[in-house]
Amino acid sequence: MRVLYFALLRERVGVAEETVSPPSEIRTVGDLVDWLRRQSPQHDHALADPAMVRVAVNQDYARPDHAVAPNDEIAFFPPVTGG
Repeated sequence: MRVLYFALLRERVGVAEETVSPPSEIRTVGDLVDWLRRQSPQHDHALADPAMVRVAVNQDYARPDHAVAPNDEIAFFPPVTGG
């Protein structure tokens, strides 16, 4: 699974992207976020506030109950505003 981090989340995690292999019980975006938060203090800090994190699965916005699969690309980014 390819995981991408953008903007402030990239700064907090310390990498722009990583390849992860979560256990098979990780089936949703919410499961993945919980699992990633346990991987390091940096991940925990970056993903701690759900209001400040948006997620896309294979370039489509996704909610916490959206399914994830081993070959997916998951992107984490802060809320985007227009103007």
